[in-house]
Amino acid sequence: MDLSLLKTFLATYRTGSLTAAARQVGLSQPTVTAQIRTLEQQVGQQLFRRLPRGVVPTTVADELAAEAAPHVDALVAIGERGFADHARPFTRPVHLGGPAELTGTRVLASLTPLIRQGLKLRVTLGLADDLLAGLPEGRFDVVVSSIRPRGRAIVSVPLTDEEFVLVAAPRTAAGLDGERLAREGPAALRHLPLISYAEDLPIIRRYWRTVFGTRPAHSPAIVVPDLRAVLTAVVADAGISVLPRYLCAAELADGTLTPLLEPEIPPINTLYLACRAGTQDTPAVAALRGHLLDAARTW
Repeated sequence: MDLSLLKTFLATYRTGSLTAAARQVGLSQPTVTAQIRTLEQQVGQQLFRRLPRGVVPTTVADELAAEAAPHVDALVAIGERGFADHARPFTRPVHLGGPAELTGTRVLASLTPLIRQGLKLRVTLGLADDLLAGLPEGRFDVVVSSIRPRGRAIVSVPLTDEEFVLVAAPRTAAGLDGERLAREGPAALRHLPLISYAEDLPIIRRYWRTVFGTRPAHSPAIVVPDLRAVLTAVVADAGISVLPRYLCAAELADGTLTPLLEPEIPPINTLYLACRAGTQDTPAVAALRGHLLDAARTW
């Protein structure tokens, strides 16, 4: 059986799309369609059901993917690594995607040792959904995601947990009745402006639901799609917000921010390290993933 047919089959199986598979393997869509038909003829059974949008694998395809994927992926990794390049895994730039705040404050600094070893990075900052959509298409090699990736086209591992903290400037914190806050919860905060990352209060809503068992009752006073700007606004005493602890650790330590609550079980969100299925053992991706997983233990 031709290895190129199996590579095309796996790309189609993982992306669920002949068009996306064509982009991934560098072929035209008609060529991908022809290769899938050739493979179906060799197998003697149907591998995919064609739908108006995409394809759905049959149980035969599930069985073939489970059997072939480890071997095909290993051969692809060998081909990309080469036989004389073991000490130089970074033969081309690695395209990394991630959230602006974590990438800027933790990820890039952690990759300094690999940069010194020859790693070249091309970084895209953005929202998790957009970045994950670019993985199967080959726009990114590795993505740090704030949501759990789904689907056969992406493999992921937990990277780290970000803990959320309800914070205010010291003057605002000093004016709050701590006992009332503990007793009444968000009712004691209703008079304070909320500063949010987005209109629907995603981080604040998670904190309210976890700690107070309810949703925020009022709309934000400031909406700015950058947590670093939210941090700046809270430090300036423009209002209160919920921030990842890693982002405001220095301000909490030097007293320019004050935690309003210290719940016994703080709200957290798990961040994931994702790559395109079949590429996790290629030299550059494997080096990047391994280094970030080690570094994230200290974040």
